[in-house]
Amino acid sequence: MTKRSKLRRAAPSSESWAASLAGDEQSVHRIAALLAESFGDGEVAVSLADYGGGSWQVAAYFSAPPDRTVLRDIVTAAAGPQAAVALAFGKIAARDWVSESLAGLKPVTAGRFVVHGAHDRGQVGPSRIGIEIEAGLAFGTGHHGTTRGCLLALDGVGKRIRKGRRHPSSRAGGAHRRMTGTRILDLGTGSGVLAIAAARALHVPVLATDIDAASVRTAQANVRLNGAGGFVQVAHAAGVSAAAIRARAPFELVLANILLAPLQRLAAPLRQRVAPGGRLVLSGLLTAQANAALAAYRPFALERRIVLDGWATLILRRGKRRA
Repeated sequence: MTKRSKLRRAAPSSESWAASLAGDEQSVHRIAALLAESFGDGEVAVSLADYGGGSWQVAAYFSAPPDRTVLRDIVTAAAGPQAAVALAFGKIAARDWVSESLAGLKPVTAGRFVVHGAHDRGQVGPSRIGIEIEAGLAFGTGHHGTTRGCLLALDGVGKRIRKGRRHPSSRAGGAHRRMTGTRILDLGTGSGVLAIAAARALHVPVLATDIDAASVRTAQANVRLNGAGGFVQVAHAAGVSAAAIRARAPFELVLANILLAPLQRLAAPLRQRVAPGGRLVLSGLLTAQANAALAAYRPFALERRIVLDGWATLILRRGKRRA
């Protein structure tokens, strides 16, 4: 059985309350995402388990008895009323659910990148870029199709960036920009895995932002763990109008592994944060949602579509400014 985890860690307690539900992969992922959006920091820990044969389970753990009506409303919004009826509740002894859900994870390879835990550190080959993600407090262990899709996209785009990188210039003005070659934004960084991958592969400045304070702390810890602190800055930011993002824009590459609804809301300002000729990687999309995302980001051109496990990752490119 392969286990996948996320979300926010519930506050320590001598006992916990759980709500769980079995279903297909897309349904349980929608439920997990909506649970994450609906509760504040420290209120819930959510885990996803893949039992094989298309059977999945989503479980939410609370340090205090949850409001069952609210939970059923969340499940109804994400997967329909029948799923809400099947939601099971129980009281259990306190345990570190996030850490336990990571115990069965195996290294994941996506292009040159290998995402692994500390126990598999020795399995990273010499030609690979190892990224150690251990905490599991935020999305991004590499196992989910959206994260793997982004890593594959980054691997391909990174090769183009390296080929087209400008050489250092001694002329005054913009020298630092030429030395670094490109700027990257990881919007909704979660665990920081994409920012770390970009920094390790390209050795360029990366700004990683997240609206969730717990994810920011986790990303900062993972950046330090992977020795990427010299290139990656992690900042707490809501949307793309935050000062940290405005100060560094435009970006030659933007990675946005979030969900369709926020991607649509952010489309107009996010397009402006991409440099002419730059690329935008969109993920967190079910395959059926890909066209809606493309429509929101016109006139950016679709360069590549990656589909994994029912999830789509889109590589878009902004047109170059006319002479």
